[in-house]
Amino acid sequence: MNYAAELLKSLYTMAMVVEARDAYTGGHLWRVSQFSRQLAQAMHLPSEEVARIELGGFLHDLGKVGVPDAILNKRERLSDEEYDIIKTHPRVGADLLAGHPLSSLAYEAVFMHHETPDGRGYPQGLAGDAIPQAARIVGVCDAFDAMTSSRPYRAGMPPERALQIIEDHLGSQFDVTAGRALLALGKGGRLAHIIGHSEAGIPLQHCTMCGPIIAVPRRSGDGATVYCPNCASGYRVARRGRELSLTPSGSRDTVAARQPVPDAELIDELVEAVYRALPAPRRGWLPRLWR
Repeated sequence: MNYAAELLKSLYTMAMVVEARDAYTGGHLWRVSQFSRQLAQAMHLPSEEVARIELGGFLHDLGKVGVPDAILNKRERLSDEEYDIIKTHPRVGADLLAGHPLSSLAYEAVFMHHETPDGRGYPQGLAGDAIPQAARIVGVCDAFDAMTSSRPYRAGMPPERALQIIEDHLGSQFDVTAGRALLALGKGGRLAHIIGHSEAGIPLQHCTMCGPIIAVPRRSGDGATVYCPNCASGYRVARRGRELSLTPSGSRDTVAARQPVPDAELIDELVEAVYRALPAPRRGWLPRLWR
């Protein structure tokens, strides 16, 4: 693997470790990344821009490393003060990226994915076309996944309802062009294989003891034990062809449950997918790193 690929891999690994701290959003980064890629392709963007947006979708929540666990995993709705802390994550993420050689590829998505067309977003209150296209695409995909995913204080809503909310807020909360493209994909059933999955072909599971989702790693074969990231209850994995289910094992392991272990196979796949979408080096994408 060359230097540029290793740098990409470091970004994906860092993001995956940050996500492991949140017991309620397993697979969120993968889903937003895949939604963003599908959307960028549907908008007929150049392949290098699709790759950049896909990467930004995976890294967009990098700054949540600065949010305390007590807020990140709170089961009740956040107070205004706690929400203010959550709202610092775009700037923290941008600061974390600042020293990385590939920071410019994902900076817009990380720093500006919560900006909205009406200027009421954060952290800068940008409006309309002042918001970069990558941030507009990742922003609507992030919102769509948030609405269709379960949280400790509410169940995820049906995709149809989430799409209707996006349609109702085009031009205010969501970019019109990106929003309409997402509506077309969703209504056409082209997002169904991503919704409710932690990666391709692996549907999310739920802890029967306390509720948070369990993202089962692909390396967990039939009979393996996985743990709820919140209450540390153990489950045995059952695989029957494409079917996946969990059965309580009666065990409990707090260390294993909270240990952030990046999925090396998934990271390699994501890096390879970005490379497949890139143009030839002579077209100018990462010219210094390719030499």
